Amino acid sequence: MSFAAATAVKADGDGRHLAELSPDWAVGERPHGGYLLAVVARAALDAASHAPHPAPDPLAVSAQFLRPPAFGPAVVRTAVRRSGRTVTIVGATLEQDDAVCVEATVTCGTLPDGDPDWLDVPDLAAEPPATAMDVAGLPGNPLRIAGVADLRLDPATFGPVAGQAGLPPHIHLWLRPRDAEPDALFALVAGDISPPVVFNLGRFGWSPTVQLTALLRARPAPGWLRVRADSRSLHDRWFDEDHTVIDSAGRLVCQSRQLAIAPAPSAG
Repeated sequence: MSFAAATAVKADGDGRHLAELSPDWAVGERPHGGYLLAVVARAALDAASHAPHPAPDPLAVSAQFLRPPAFGPAVVRTAVRRSGRTVTIVGATLEQDDAVCVEATVTCGTLPDGDPDWLDVPDLAAEPPATAMDVAGLPGNPLRIAGVADLRLDPATFGPVAGQAGLPPHIHLWLRPRDAEPDALFALVAGDISPPVVFNLGRFGWSPTVQLTALLRARPAPGWLRVRADSRSLHDRWFDEDHTVIDSAGRLVCQSRQLAIAPAPSAG
């Protein structure tokens, strides 16, 4: 299913929006976290479009992941908290079976055009190198999202495929939709696209996100999004994971930081 179709919402009155969570945009048997942010943000933008000061773009999304939803029907409830000339703030919850799965605040406004006045981003190639691996072809790959988004990974930065243990938690990836050009909502997917960086430290297994905040900085230019994912600290079971997302024009389009729970160290 295309990204636009998979994130579509239908207004149902009183800030309520109906969604259908697609199994294509998934990790294992659950919807991908960045995809859920995109669904929530689309509903929030619809709510913001009816506010006294309409706002066309997401500027920031801050979300608590309370429980993983299943594929299928879901409801996004929205409420405009503030509407101003510069920003409109929308509260949103993604619910399923009367239970809140994601609770978010979406800051809406207008993303800037043109070149930034100052920029400091990682030096990544604009396109995946010949050595990059197509994640869709990896044996046992749980990232079902790689079937609908072209996802390439630098194997030298990912221990499980590099055959190396103890690599630093820094992973380089490239991403684009398979059937369209990336937009600001797709940049939210890119802001949560990496396998858990603690895999490089030998901590394998389910690594649930507890909280994620993404800042949108520009509308992506057509072409590949390049991503650097890294961590500053793994302390007991808690780790942070940052994504820096750069478009084909070299502009910063998304920054994200999440707090997540690492798998326990192996007994060996």
